[in-house]
Amino acid sequence: MRLSPLSQYLLVFISVLSLSRVTNAQSAPVVFYPFGSVAGDTVNISTEDENSTLVNLWRPFVFFGRTYNKTYVNSSGLLTFNQPSSEFFTKNFPINGSEDIIAPLWTDVDVSMNGIISYQQYSNGSVLTQATQDIKRYFPDLNFTATWVLVATWDRVAYFYHTGTETSFQVVLISGGDLSFILMNYGDCAVTPNVVQAGYDTINSTAYFVIPGSINGSAIPNLLNSSNVSVPGRWAFRVDGGPHQNNLQGNIIGVQMRVTSFSDLTAIGKIEIVLEKLQQELVKSSLPSSVKLTLRKIQKIQP
Repeated sequence: MRLSPLSQYLLVFISVLSLSRVTNAQSAPVVFYPFGSVAGDTVNISTEDENSTLVNLWRPFVFFGRTYNKTYVNSSGLLTFNQPSSEFFTKNFPINGSEDIIAPLWTDVDVSMNGIISYQQYSNGSVLTQATQDIKRYFPDLNFTATWVLVATWDRVAYFYHTGTETSFQVVLISGGDLSFILMNYGDCAVTPNVVQAGYDTINSTAYFVIPGSINGSAIPNLLNSSNVSVPGRWAFRVDGGPHQNNLQGNIIGVQMRVTSFSDLTAIGKIEIVLEKLQQELVKSSLPSSVKLTLRKIQKIQP
């Protein structure tokens, strides 16, 4: 069938537009460390969900006092250490369980629909330089040099039973001897009705953290702009469990906050938001994420 000149023009225009969309969708988020086949990753394209990959670590990784020589990259968006996990029904932290968990985005992921999961370890090169610079920037009081890095990436993966959803996130394990850190990086994340959660938990939940808003599937896209280190889309934590992280005795912490009116603290639901923001500030100061904040009294005084 012959097309009129106008039809040919429209066909070319639509084709170029579609190509532009594909190119933009494949661009890597700014905060991500190098990943994928281009970076030399081991790429795991599974035909089933509930898949886990054992990674034998080149260097020991210390996680809140426990030393691990292996980890499992689970398709459901979490790392475990003692055993693989096929659980896609998220349990809210603290679980008080028997497993250490690092969950950049724990939910029901199905990579048979679209997306890939990849990982790579580094013991030299530019990635270690990048990790060293990042940790020095976020934790300036520490004399740190990265000696090992593991990057695990879920790139444009789909939620189970929801075709067309694309969500990208990444977790970076960084070690330098006895010091250990994790970075959680976020790209575009689709809204999901599935149960979801981001953060980490430890055996018996002696330390844990939930990224604010990450348990609400409709708020997941906000991870792209959230941070505890003033880098949109990135959360950073020290996780070796050093003395300063687990011992509050003798420490006095001052936090300055501003509210617009007294009703900001007394209105129903407002105080929970304030306490959540306050806890974020305390975690930035390397206090244990397991610290519970409760309100005992509100008193209005004259300035």
